[in-house]
Amino acid sequence: MTFGLNPMNQRPDSMVEDSLEFKDFLPFMAMRLGPEGLIEELCKGFRLLMDTMKGVITLESLRRNAVRLGLEGLADDELLGMLREGDLDEDGALDQTEFCILMFRLSPELMQGSRRMLDEALGMGLSSVVL
Repeated sequence: MTFGLNPMNQRPDSMVEDSLEFKDFLPFMAMRLGPEGLIEELCKGFRLLMDTMKGVITLESLRRNAVRLGLEGLADDELLGMLREGDLDEDGALDQTEFCILMFRLSPELMQGSRRMLDEALGMGLSSVVL
């Protein structure tokens, strides 16, 4: 998945010089927002994807948001694989903490270079940031 540096840029994503992969994007966001701001943005992302009735990201909510994520072509088993990747308690869904941990895990550079920031952010309590 790539994120264009300039959202107004109309050139295709295949032009690598104008895009970042997620693993590069999250450290950039962490530098810009700081620990509290990064966690707040991740929690906003979680709220966009979650099933509002259940308060978690489910297969159904992920399927509903597939177009928003650029995943419209993925089969249910592929979406389930994505859920399983972050589902630490194996309940078939992602809660807010699991989602944030997964986002950090998808960015190895951030995990290697920002242990202090993660500890700081988790220390402030995710529940105080959202919901």
